[in-house]
Amino acid sequence: MKIAATISALALVAGAAFADNHAPMVMASDQDVSNGIVSAEKVMAGENGWLVVHRTDAEMKPGPVVGYAPLRGGENTDVAAILTEEVQPGEMLMLMIHSEAGGMTTGAFEYTLGATEDGPIKPDGNLVMQVVTAK
Repeated sequence: MKIAATISALALVAGAAFADNHAPMVMASDQDVSNGIVSAEKVMAGENGWLVVHRTDAEMKPGPVVGYAPLRGGENTDVAAILTEEVQPGEMLMLMIHSEAGGMTTGAFEYTLGATEDGPIKPDGNLVMQVVTAK
């Protein structure tokens, strides 16, 4: 009976660790964007979607979109988004996961600030994002 309880406890711990390792997340660092690209080292996405680059500032509110890149569901590494506007050193960028839901066309990024099409995912009501500073 003790062995069964131990195995059940280990399964719960392993399951929790697995769930945490696969939760949506963005991992990115401050970086040089003079080449017109901003990158995330790793992005975990629950489904196909987008890594969207928003301008932001000290208030940490997502601003206008200045780039995006497609994501596959699961682990994505070295995700590069081409910037659609010039970004100066010292500017803050918010790299955020958006869904592929609600738009008219699959595979086309259709979000505009405040829209629901291809909008940000919000597990537990929180945005999934990482803020970086352009160098």
